[in-house]
Amino acid sequence: MSVPVHQPETDSRRSASVGVHTTLRVLDLLAARAPLGLSEISRELGMPKSTVHRVCNVLVQRGWAVRDHETRFDLGIRALRLAGRAEELPIVIAFRTVAAEFLALHDETICLAVLDGAESLFIALEETSHPVRLVTSVGSKTPAFASASGRVVLAAQSNDVVAATFPLGSLVTPTGRRLNGLPELFSILAQVNDNGYAENWEETAVGLYAASVPVRNERGNVLAALTTCVPTSRITQERRDAIVNDLQAAGRRLSQFVAWLPTFAARR
Repeated sequence: MSVPVHQPETDSRRSASVGVHTTLRVLDLLAARAPLGLSEISRELGMPKSTVHRVCNVLVQRGWAVRDHETRFDLGIRALRLAGRAEELPIVIAFRTVAAEFLALHDETICLAVLDGAESLFIALEETSHPVRLVTSVGSKTPAFASASGRVVLAAQSNDVVAATFPLGSLVTPTGRRLNGLPELFSILAQVNDNGYAENWEETAVGLYAASVPVRNERGNVLAALTTCVPTSRITQERRDAIVNDLQAAGRRLSQFVAWLPTFAARR
Protein backbone atom coordinates (compact mmCIF):
# COMPACT_ATOMS: atom_id res chain seq x y z
CA MET A 1 0.00 0.00 0.00
CA SER A 2 1.40 3.37 -1.03
CA VAL A 3 1.66 6.09 1.57
CA PRO A 4 0.94 9.70 0.50
CA VAL A 5 4.08 11.77 0.61
CA HIS A 6 3.73 15.24 2.07
CA GLN A 7 5.02 17.89 -0.31
CA PRO A 8 5.84 21.02 1.69
CA GLU A 9 6.74 22.98 -1.45
CA THR A 10 3.24 22.49 -2.88
CA ASP A 11 1.66 23.51 0.44
CA SER A 12 3.91 26.55 0.56
CA ARG A 13 2.87 27.62 -2.93
CA ARG A 14 -0.81 27.17 -2.07
CA SER A 15 -0.38 29.25 1.09
CA ALA A 16 1.43 31.98 -0.86
CA SER A 17 -1.38 32.05 -3.43
CA VAL A 18 -4.00 32.50 -0.70
CA GLY A 19 -1.90 35.29 0.81
CA VAL A 20 -1.68 37.11 -2.51
CA HIS A 21 -5.44 36.88 -3.06
CA THR A 22 -6.09 38.13 0.47
CA THR A 23 -3.77 41.09 0.01
CA LEU A 24 -5.32 42.04 -3.32
CA ARG A 25 -8.82 41.84 -1.83
CA VAL A 26 -7.79 44.27 0.91
CA LEU A 27 -6.30 46.66 -1.66
CA ASP A 28 -9.43 46.41 -3.82
CA LEU A 29 -11.61 47.31 -0.85
CA LEU A 30 -9.39 50.23 0.16
CA ALA A 31 -9.47 51.55 -3.40
CA ALA A 32 -13.27 51.45 -3.37
CA ARG A 33 -14.17 52.48 0.18
CA ALA A 34 -11.21 53.82 2.16
CA PRO A 35 -10.61 54.98 4.80
CA LEU A 36 -11.72 51.88 6.71
CA GLY A 37 -11.03 50.50 10.15
CA LEU A 38 -9.80 46.99 10.86
CA SER A 39 -13.25 45.76 11.92
CA GLU A 40 -14.88 47.19 8.79
CA ILE A 41 -12.37 45.49 6.50
CA SER A 42 -12.78 42.22 8.37
CA ARG A 43 -16.57 42.40 8.14
CA GLU A 44 -16.66 43.44 4.47
CA LEU A 45 -14.30 40.69 3.35
CA GLY A 46 -15.48 38.01 5.77
CA MET A 47 -11.96 37.50 7.09
CA PRO A 48 -10.63 37.06 10.62
CA LYS A 49 -9.41 40.31 12.14
CA SER A 50 -6.07 38.69 12.87
CA THR A 51 -5.57 37.97 9.16
CA VAL A 52 -6.62 41.48 8.14
CA HIS A 53 -4.38 42.99 10.81
CA ARG A 54 -1.37 41.03 9.54
CA VAL A 55 -2.02 41.97 5.89
CA CYS A 56 -2.61 45.64 6.67
CA ASN A 57 0.56 45.86 8.75
CA VAL A 58 2.61 44.53 5.82
CA LEU A 59 0.90 46.96 3.42
CA VAL A 60 1.70 49.87 5.73
CA GLN A 61 5.32 48.77 6.13
CA ARG A 62 5.76 48.53 2.35
CA GLY A 63 4.04 51.84 1.60
CA TRP A 64 0.96 50.34 -0.08
CA ALA A 65 -1.31 51.57 2.73
CA VAL A 66 -1.29 54.21 5.45
CA ARG A 67 -2.88 54.28 8.90
CA ASP A 68 -4.39 57.54 10.18
CA HIS A 69 -4.70 58.81 13.75
CA GLU A 70 -8.03 56.98 14.10
CA THR A 71 -6.31 53.72 13.05
CA ARG A 72 -8.21 53.61 9.76
CA PHE A 73 -6.45 52.38 6.65
CA ASP A 74 -6.17 54.09 3.28
CA LEU A 75 -4.11 53.62 0.11
CA GLY A 76 -0.45 54.52 0.44
CA ILE A 77 1.94 56.26 -1.93
CA ARG A 78 2.93 53.09 -3.79
CA ALA A 79 -0.68 52.25 -4.60
CA LEU A 80 -1.38 55.84 -5.66
CA ARG A 81 1.69 55.80 -7.88
CA LEU A 82 0.07 53.05 -9.96
CA ALA A 83 -2.85 55.35 -10.74
CA GLY A 84 -0.46 57.74 -12.42
CA ARG A 85 0.48 55.02 -14.90
CA ALA A 86 -3.07 55.00 -16.26
CA GLU A 87 -2.13 57.96 -18.46
CA GLU A 88 0.47 55.74 -20.13
CA LEU A 89 -1.90 52.89 -21.03
CA PRO A 90 -2.02 52.40 -24.83
CA ILE A 91 -5.81 52.58 -24.84
CA VAL A 92 -5.73 55.89 -22.94
CA ILE A 93 -3.14 57.36 -25.31
CA ALA A 94 -5.29 56.34 -28.28
CA PHE A 95 -8.40 57.69 -26.51
CA ARG A 96 -6.93 61.19 -26.44
CA THR A 97 -6.84 61.29 -30.24
CA VAL A 98 -10.49 60.34 -30.78
CA ALA A 99 -11.57 62.45 -27.79
CA ALA A 100 -10.02 65.56 -29.34
CA GLU A 101 -11.84 64.88 -32.61
CA PHE A 102 -15.17 64.36 -30.82
CA LEU A 103 -14.75 67.51 -28.73
CA ALA A 104 -14.04 69.51 -31.87
CA LEU A 105 -17.36 68.32 -33.30
CA HIS A 106 -19.63 68.55 -30.24
CA ASP A 107 -17.76 70.07 -27.28
CA GLU A 108 -19.25 67.55 -24.86
CA THR A 109 -17.49 65.51 -22.19
CA ILE A 110 -16.20 62.18 -23.44
CA CYS A 111 -14.97 59.35 -21.21
CA LEU A 112 -13.35 55.95 -21.41
CA ALA A 113 -14.65 53.33 -18.97
CA VAL A 114 -13.91 49.69 -18.16
CA LEU A 115 -15.78 47.12 -16.11
CA ASP A 116 -14.57 46.72 -12.53
CA GLY A 117 -16.62 43.93 -10.98
CA ALA A 118 -20.22 45.18 -10.95
CA GLU A 119 -19.22 48.78 -11.58
CA SER A 120 -18.18 50.92 -14.52
CA LEU A 121 -14.88 52.68 -13.85
CA PHE A 122 -13.72 55.84 -15.65
CA ILE A 123 -10.05 55.52 -16.64
CA ALA A 124 -9.81 58.61 -18.85
CA LEU A 125 -11.89 61.66 -19.73
CA GLU A 126 -11.79 64.94 -21.60
CA GLU A 127 -14.20 67.64 -20.46
CA THR A 128 -16.42 70.04 -22.33
CA SER A 129 -15.74 73.78 -22.18
CA HIS A 130 -19.39 74.41 -21.21
CA PRO A 131 -19.79 75.59 -17.59
CA VAL A 132 -22.74 73.22 -17.12
CA ARG A 133 -21.30 69.72 -17.23
CA LEU A 134 -21.10 66.36 -15.49
CA VAL A 135 -18.77 66.71 -12.50
CA THR A 136 -16.71 63.52 -12.47
CA SER A 137 -13.11 62.35 -12.50
CA VAL A 138 -10.84 59.48 -13.43
CA GLY A 139 -11.42 56.71 -10.90
CA SER A 140 -15.11 57.45 -10.33
CA LYS A 141 -17.54 54.56 -10.60
CA THR A 142 -21.20 53.96 -11.40
CA PRO A 143 -23.26 50.75 -11.16
CA ALA A 144 -22.66 48.89 -14.42
CA PHE A 145 -26.29 47.83 -14.81
CA ALA A 146 -27.46 51.46 -14.70
CA SER A 147 -24.80 53.29 -16.71
CA ALA A 148 -24.54 53.46 -20.49
CA SER A 149 -20.86 52.50 -20.31
CA GLY A 150 -21.53 49.51 -18.05
CA ARG A 151 -24.39 48.28 -20.23
CA VAL A 152 -22.19 48.35 -23.33
CA VAL A 153 -19.67 46.03 -21.68
CA LEU A 154 -22.29 43.81 -20.01
CA ALA A 155 -24.11 43.40 -23.35
CA ALA A 156 -21.10 41.50 -24.66
CA GLN A 157 -21.39 38.91 -21.87
CA SER A 158 -23.71 35.94 -21.52
CA ASN A 159 -26.84 36.17 -19.36
CA ASP A 160 -25.26 33.66 -16.97
CA VAL A 161 -22.24 35.89 -16.44
CA VAL A 162 -24.44 38.97 -15.97
CA ALA A 163 -26.65 37.11 -13.47
CA ALA A 164 -23.55 36.04 -11.52
CA THR A 165 -22.38 39.67 -11.44
CA PHE A 166 -25.66 40.78 -9.84
CA PRO A 167 -26.68 37.76 -7.75
CA LEU A 168 -29.18 39.63 -5.57
CA GLY A 169 -31.22 40.75 -8.58
CA SER A 170 -32.22 43.99 -6.82
CA LEU A 171 -31.34 46.67 -9.36
CA VAL A 172 -32.04 50.28 -8.37
CA THR A 173 -30.35 53.07 -10.30
CA PRO A 174 -28.61 55.99 -8.51
CA THR A 175 -31.62 58.20 -9.36
CA GLY A 176 -34.06 55.71 -7.86
CA ARG A 177 -35.50 53.81 -10.82
CA ARG A 178 -36.01 50.17 -9.92
CA LEU A 179 -35.48 47.73 -12.75
CA ASN A 180 -37.80 44.74 -12.93
CA GLY A 181 -34.96 42.47 -11.88
CA LEU A 182 -32.64 40.60 -14.21
CA PRO A 183 -35.31 40.05 -16.93
CA GLU A 184 -35.49 43.80 -17.60
CA LEU A 185 -31.71 44.10 -17.54
CA PHE A 186 -31.42 41.25 -20.05
CA SER A 187 -33.93 43.03 -22.27
CA ILE A 188 -31.96 46.29 -22.05
CA LEU A 189 -28.71 44.52 -22.92
CA ALA A 190 -30.33 42.75 -25.88
CA GLN A 191 -31.43 46.15 -27.19
CA VAL A 192 -27.89 47.46 -26.76
CA ASN A 193 -26.62 44.61 -28.92
CA ASP A 194 -29.27 45.30 -31.56
CA ASN A 195 -28.51 49.04 -31.66
CA GLY A 196 -24.74 48.83 -31.31
CA TYR A 197 -24.78 51.47 -28.57
CA ALA A 198 -26.32 52.17 -25.16
CA GLU A 199 -28.19 55.24 -23.95
CA ASN A 200 -29.02 56.47 -20.50
CA TRP A 201 -31.59 59.13 -19.69
CA GLU A 202 -31.23 60.38 -16.09
CA GLU A 203 -30.54 56.96 -14.57
CA THR A 204 -27.15 57.79 -13.07
CA ALA A 205 -27.71 61.52 -12.48
CA VAL A 206 -30.71 63.81 -12.76
CA GLY A 207 -30.50 66.00 -15.87
CA LEU A 208 -27.89 63.83 -17.55
CA TYR A 209 -27.98 62.05 -20.91
CA ALA A 210 -25.25 59.53 -21.72
CA ALA A 211 -24.50 57.49 -24.81
CA SER A 212 -21.87 54.77 -25.02
CA VAL A 213 -20.32 52.53 -27.67
CA PRO A 214 -18.02 49.52 -27.35
CA VAL A 215 -14.30 49.56 -28.01
CA ARG A 216 -13.28 46.15 -29.38
CA ASN A 217 -10.04 44.36 -30.13
CA GLU A 218 -9.35 42.35 -33.29
CA ARG A 219 -11.05 39.30 -31.78
CA GLY A 220 -14.24 41.27 -31.29
CA ASN A 221 -13.92 41.31 -27.50
CA VAL A 222 -15.13 44.46 -25.76
CA LEU A 223 -12.18 46.18 -24.10
CA ALA A 224 -13.89 49.33 -22.85
CA ALA A 225 -16.76 51.75 -23.40
CA LEU A 226 -16.47 55.15 -25.06
CA THR A 227 -19.05 57.40 -23.47
CA THR A 228 -20.27 60.95 -23.81
CA CYS A 229 -22.12 62.72 -20.99
CA VAL A 230 -24.39 65.64 -21.91
CA PRO A 231 -26.85 67.69 -19.84
CA THR A 232 -30.37 66.95 -21.07
CA SER A 233 -30.88 70.70 -21.51
CA ARG A 234 -28.47 70.56 -24.48
CA ILE A 235 -30.05 67.52 -26.14
CA THR A 236 -32.52 67.69 -29.01
CA GLN A 237 -33.50 64.76 -31.21
CA GLU A 238 -31.38 66.11 -34.06
CA ARG A 239 -28.35 66.68 -31.84
CA ARG A 240 -28.78 63.32 -30.15
CA ASP A 241 -28.70 61.57 -33.55
CA ALA A 242 -25.54 63.44 -34.58
CA ILE A 243 -23.82 62.69 -31.26
CA VAL A 244 -24.60 58.97 -31.41
CA ASN A 245 -23.45 58.71 -35.04
CA ASP A 246 -20.16 60.49 -34.36
CA LEU A 247 -19.61 58.54 -31.15
CA GLN A 248 -20.01 55.28 -33.07
CA ALA A 249 -17.46 56.48 -35.62
CA ALA A 250 -15.09 57.41 -32.78
CA GLY A 251 -15.58 53.96 -31.23
CA ARG A 252 -14.68 52.25 -34.50
CA ARG A 253 -11.61 54.45 -34.89
CA LEU A 254 -10.44 53.77 -31.33
CA SER A 255 -11.04 50.04 -31.87
CA GLN A 256 -8.68 50.16 -34.85
CA PHE A 257 -5.99 51.83 -32.77
CA VAL A 258 -6.15 49.19 -30.01
CA ALA A 259 -7.06 46.09 -32.03
CA TRP A 260 -4.00 44.24 -30.68
CA LEU A 261 -4.87 44.66 -27.00
CA PRO A 262 -6.20 41.80 -24.81
CA THR A 263 -9.24 42.25 -22.58
CA PHE A 264 -8.59 43.58 -19.08
CA ALA A 265 -11.96 43.89 -17.34
CA ALA A 266 -11.60 43.18 -13.63
CA ARG A 267 -13.64 40.62 -11.69
CA ARG A 268 -13.83 40.40 -7.94
